[in-house]
Amino acid sequence: VQLQASGGGLVQPGGSLRLSCVASGFSFRSTPMYWLRQGAGKGLELISGISSAGSTRHYADSVKGRFTISRDNSKNTMYLQMDNLRSDDTAVYYCAKDEGGDSRGQGTLVTVSS
Repeated sequence: VQLQASGGGLVQPGGSLRLSCVASGFSFRSTPMYWLRQGAGKGLELISGISSAGSTRHYADSVKGRFTISRDNSKNTMYLQMDNLRSDDTAVYYCAKDEGGDSRGQGTLVTVSS
């Protein structure tokens, strides 16, 4: 199993970023997927999940209304569109195939700062 998140960077408060997660080594199209994040000195937080077909999505209250999860099964890729970013969104973001994040690969750092 390989999961590679990318797309992070430095953005000002109120800005947007789109993260991508490329998956390999398992049947992506039949697997629910998740985004998690970990801020400095904080625990791992599950922020969003999407069903295998993309028809069901859920979000943590902390990101609801600002983040949008999606997937393209033809490309073995999942996305996280992040809008109206805030300073407390600063974290390393990971994609995983389990809610606990045990399968997460290398994350991507998102820094929200002016």
